[in-house]
Amino acid sequence: MEDLYREQILDRYKAPRHRGHLEDYDIAYEDDNPTCGDHIRIELKVQDGRVVDARFDGQGCAISQASADLLLDEVIGKPIEEVKQISKDDLLEILGITLGPVRLKCALLSLKVLKAGVYGLGA
Repeated sequence: MEDLYREQILDRYKAPRHRGHLEDYDIAYEDDNPTCGDHIRIELKVQDGRVVDARFDGQGCAISQASADLLLDEVIGKPIEEVKQISKDDLLEILGITLGPVRLKCALLSLKVLKAGVYGLGA
């Protein structure tokens, strides 16, 4: 079963659905993982308190980039208040693979960036 999730991660890394930039975003934040060089920027378009579109850009390993893409699948269409409730465990469940401590930081970078943006740390 884990092989299926590995294939999904490689697919999202090679052909992400949400990579790019929004012309008119309401929330944006970016950060990096200095220990490995992964970098993620997330932009959200919000209407009536709900995420209506989202994009990410960055560079890094397959896990960091696929994690961002899969996370945006999860947030598009959700109210900001629900987005704020997405947890580390939620994201790890979406990824579906077991990760060691080093790869865990790669996988969670997108969640860190998303949370900083929705809590108003970015502009």
